[in-house]
Amino acid sequence: MAILRPFVDRVVDLPALQNLAQLYPELDVASVEACLAFLRATADVQAALETHFARYGLSMGKFTLLMQLLQANEQGLTPSECAERSGVTRATITGLLDGLEKDELVERKPFPNDRRMLSVHLTEKGRSLMAKMLPDHFCRTTGLMAHLATDEKKTLIELLQKLQAGIPAMLLP
Repeated sequence: MAILRPFVDRVVDLPALQNLAQLYPELDVASVEACLAFLRATADVQAALETHFARYGLSMGKFTLLMQLLQANEQGLTPSECAERSGVTRATITGLLDGLEKDELVERKPFPNDRRMLSVHLTEKGRSLMAKMLPDHFCRTTGLMAHLATDEKKTLIELLQKLQAGIPAMLLP
């Protein structure tokens, strides 16, 4: 995402878009402007989140895994469950788990009924980090959204769902 913001900022401005629209009738200026505004906001939020997570020695991926394990309680999760819930490959999860285990935030344990399988659990250090981090994280998330009224937040969710529905248009061959 770090490269996204400079790209979006330098793509085109409104007069350039209007000139391009004269050459390319399929160019809808409002659609491109909205897309660029969305990409700018996405890049800025992503950078802010990276800075926030770095305060705690985490990345977005590591935080996501810790949240999953916190919600799983004592049950833990298998690495494949973590991958499925995160929407990433097992190899990605293995790398994240290796880092979290090295930092003593999680531990892998053999499955009680099948020692070939592993379950992943938060350590006491991992629980302590989350207990320290989450109040700050939720306050910052609230601050991020503070300029939106409650009804605007609901509208934003609805609009983002509509935006997601258009993603296949970008993926067509």
